[in-house]
Amino acid sequence: MAIEQKDIAAIREDYSKDSLQEKDVDENPFRQFGLWFEQALRAEVIEPNAMTLSTINQAGFPSSRVVLLKDIKSDGFSFFTNYNSQKGQDLKANNKASLLFFWPELQRQVRIEGFVQRLAEEDSDEYYASRPRGSQIGAWASPQSQIIRDRAFLEKEVQVYEERFGQQEPVPRPDFWGGFFLLPVRFEFWQGRNSRLHDRIVYQKKDTKWETNRLAP
Repeated sequence: MAIEQKDIAAIREDYSKDSLQEKDVDENPFRQFGLWFEQALRAEVIEPNAMTLSTINQAGFPSSRVVLLKDIKSDGFSFFTNYNSQKGQDLKANNKASLLFFWPELQRQVRIEGFVQRLAEEDSDEYYASRPRGSQIGAWASPQSQIIRDRAFLEKEVQVYEERFGQQEPVPRPDFWGGFFLLPVRFEFWQGRNSRLHDRIVYQKKDTKWETNRLAP
C-alpha cells in the first residue's frame, strides 16, 4: 500500500524535554559533547555512538552513511573502515567531512565539521585486535563498496580466509583497513523545543580558540 503524501506531512513530534542556554554550555565543545554523550548513555539511547558520516564523492555529490564512533580524544573523533571503500576513497580525494549524531530519546542532535586524517598504524592495530574474530575475517573477505556477484561470493571469501588463518591468533590487520580521525573546526548542538523554536548553539574554531554563538532555528 502506497503512503499518501498527506500521511507523511501529518507526522508531528512534540519537542519539550529540555532546553539549551548559552550560560549552560561548556566553553569547550569537546567537554560539551562528552556531557551530552554521557547523558545519552544514561538514557539508554540505542547505539549512542552511531553517527552519520558525510563525505564528497568523486562526482561531487554529498555521500552519507552511518558508521560507529570508536574513540573521542581532546581534539577529535575516531572511526574505522576499509580504506578502499567509497568513503575511504572520498576522504583520500577530499579530507573535509561532517558527522551527525541524532539522539531522538533526548530530542538532540550534534553536527560536527572538520578535516580527516588517517590514524597512526599502531592505533588501527590496537582496535583491530579488539574486534571479534568474525569481524576480523570479514574485513579481509569483503571488497567493501565493490560490486559482487551474489551473497555466495562473500560467503566463499569468508571461508577462504577462515582456512588461511586457521587458529592463528591474532588475525593480522589488512593494510587496506584502518582508522580515520576527524579534527573538528565546527560543532552545532541542537536541542528540540516547542513550536519548532529549537535551541542551536554553534562553536566555530578561530585560530586556537572556540567562538560560541546562538543560531536561529
